Amino acid sequence: MTGSRSAIWLRGTWLALAALVLAGCAAKPLEPLPEGLTEQPPEDWSQRQQALLAFTHWTLTGKLAVRQGEDSGSAVINRWTQRGASYELSLSSAFLGMGHTRLSGVPGYLELTLPDGETYRSSDPDALTEAATGWQLPLDSLVWWIRGLPSPASNFRLLFDDQDRLAVIYQQGWEIRYDRWREFVPGKPELPARINALKEDRRVRVVVTSWQTLDAEGR
Repeated sequence: MTGSRSAIWLRGTWLALAALVLAGCAAKPLEPLPEGLTEQPPEDWSQRQQALLAFTHWTLTGKLAVRQGEDSGSAVINRWTQRGASYELSLSSAFLGMGHTRLSGVPGYLELTLPDGETYRSSDPDALTEAATGWQLPLDSLVWWIRGLPSPASNFRLLFDDQDRLAVIYQQGWEIRYDRWREFVPGKPELPARINALKEDRRVRVVVTSWQTLDAEGR
């Protein structure tokens, strides 16, 4: 992605997110609020949000666990690299014979490579992931949720805890719970260390063991 295209994408993202924040503020509140949580953002939320929005080139490692009904599985996130809008995930898992699987793409497009070298491409990332692995993963939204941000793709609701940390995002029928935050990267806000995303009988858990920042060239 060229520098001009990256700038256009970032400007569009900021405008879309700002519009959704206004829409979220105008939405009718849902009751009752979970005990100890509030919809009132902390005073520094805008500053923290801007810092997280600007954090667009990074890599992390960790673990991923998925439960769907009576089925469950887990994978090691060998490396998740994000370069602006483009991402690449390297996963290792014995679940359903996934072995070493690579996912790469941008919003609205996914390329998935299985252990045998077979590669599939689709403009519907969620459907392709489910067809190839049996896992229902909201990939385009996870790119945002993993940083502690709502996706700009739809309306959302945010809840904060008594330590002024983001505790829950409600979006697209999902409840994203932030169980743990850590200061992984010097000079950056705290980043999520453990996330649980729930929707009906589905649960996606991500435990992050390391975050690292990359420069504009992704190094």
